[in-house]
Amino acid sequence: MAQDPSETPPQQPPEPRIVLLAAHPHLHLSNVTRSLLAAARALPPEVVQVRDLYALYPDYLIDVGAEQAALASAQLVVWLHPLQWYSMPPLMKLWLDEVLTYGWAYGRSGDHLRGKDVWLVTSTGGPESSYHPGSYNRYFFDAFLPPYEQTAVLCGMRFLPPLVLHGAQTVDAGTLRGHVQVFRERLASYPDWPELAQLDVCPACEVPPSARPAA
Repeated sequence: MAQDPSETPPQQPPEPRIVLLAAHPHLHLSNVTRSLLAAARALPPEVVQVRDLYALYPDYLIDVGAEQAALASAQLVVWLHPLQWYSMPPLMKLWLDEVLTYGWAYGRSGDHLRGKDVWLVTSTGGPESSYHPGSYNRYFFDAFLPPYEQTAVLCGMRFLPPLVLHGAQTVDAGTLRGHVQVFRERLASYPDWPELAQLDVCPACEVPPSARPAA
């Protein structure tokens, strides 16, 4: 039977332009990450898709296909997590290990993420003054960012200036509200951030075939 021309097939919802990957092993104890997640979830689904890794994979068995599919249409990938031992929580690191595979995310034919942006949104327990050569963390905070930036660059992605909240354990309510508002406005307005026009394109970081054994 011919389809009635007056009947139009239902339209598929638009794919989100942002995928937010959140990783906090004790989210119920986190005032900062919970507040940021709530702000992201309040945005329309066509703007941002929130993927709470510890809720999705409490057994640490990551569905690689689902994660790669989620990244396919996104232009911005957000890594949201607290800084733990100067790095990311273990499930976020496992996500990198298993999802950003050779031949898919980097290396020969690994161009599925090329041209996308990465935005790190993180928090520290210690105050900003502790990230100083004269204090107990011994280094300025930027010293801990190269692994994040190089991960992005290897995948052909542009690493955007991070959004960092220091002293998360003692932050006052007003400061937290302001931080969450900046975060929400950034998500809602992407890619119309004034500073993006001034950022360089992602540098080429090709892995030569000789660097990997033949399959």
